[in-house]
Amino acid sequence: MKIRGKSFEWGKRTYLMGVLNVTPDSFSDGGEFNTLDSALAQAENMVASGVDIIDIGGQSTRPGAVEISLEAELDRVVPVVQMLRQKADIFANVPISVDTTRAQVAKAAVEAGADIVNDISGATFDSQMLLTVAHLKVPIILMHIRGTPQTMQKLTEYRDLIGEIGEFLENRIEAAVAAGIDKSQIIIDPGIGFAKTCSQNLEILRELPNFRYLNCPILVGVSRKSFIGQILEQPEAKQRIWGTAAACTGAIANFADILRVHDVREMRDVCRVADAIFRNQS
Repeated sequence: MKIRGKSFEWGKRTYLMGVLNVTPDSFSDGGEFNTLDSALAQAENMVASGVDIIDIGGQSTRPGAVEISLEAELDRVVPVVQMLRQKADIFANVPISVDTTRAQVAKAAVEAGADIVNDISGATFDSQMLLTVAHLKVPIILMHIRGTPQTMQKLTEYRDLIGEIGEFLENRIEAAVAAGIDKSQIIIDPGIGFAKTCSQNLEILRELPNFRYLNCPILVGVSRKSFIGQILEQPEAKQRIWGTAAACTGAIANFADILRVHDVREMRDVCRVADAIFRNQS
């Protein structure tokens, strides 16, 4: 996959997607980067730390998060994308992802300079998302979820966790291809923390290779999440960095292709060492 002149060679090394939440209420860093100046400073820091993709989101998807209006999401996301693209000396070759479930936000963000659409609903919340992405000719990340952020943590009963996630993702891949999206432009995400318990998240990490039959690169988002907090008995999300490092290492050992993280500098070191061990990349 080639994005903004950057080649992604799946299986060669682990790529890092840096989280840039321009929200007041995200679970870990809400309110920290919801001004243009603070968002720019964080994006610059991520580039200096070796990020591969910057993922900009204007709608919190933490459990119980309230859905904001379309206008509010556009107002949060589009100016940040435009600002980064205007700083060509720093961001010219940095792929930008937009974390949204709304086709109109995806379209506006791509027109402003974003390169990837990251849809936590697997493009199920907005019936126009797949057709919009096909028209935009950009890659899409399809994630597994049940319900919505308001209801998902009540929907954690599975007959066959890995099988049901795989079936959902297979169906969404087929829908995306039918809408006109090339299979080579699809990335999948098993949805760590979205309608999953702590033990289920751990099972997903152990069983990641079981999703290889879908023939799409796999993105994993474990960064600072509550299951790590439960294991560590650590309620403060920012204090879960070493637990995040362990979870990232487990994902790399099971051949995750992209890790979505908050702490880019630290996880870059984790990736370099884990890739040297598990992918023979020094």
